[in-house]
Amino acid sequence: MENKMIKEHKIYIDNRGKIDISGVNAIYTFNDEQVSLSTVMGNLLIRGKDLKVNKLNVDSGDVSIVGQINSLSYTSKDEGKNENLLKKLFR
Repeated sequence: MENKMIKEHKIYIDNRGKIDISGVNAIYTFNDEQVSLSTVMGNLLIRGKDLKVNKLNVDSGDVSIVGQINSLSYTSKDEGKNENLLKKLFR
């Protein structure tokens, strides 16, 4: 049997201006209004203003994002990953 190491998934928000996330598998998309990523607990969509991916460590799965954080939501598998261009334009 394979010995799989399960990553922890933690989120730390500092005054809605910085967010540190562990257990990240991949970042699908990001811009100054939203960051869509895959975590060990499912897909996560972060929305806000002036968002920037500040640090990314692919080996450990840690991500740090700065900017005004307005919301976090876990999404279905395909939401946020492959959004239709028209859908993005008319939000």
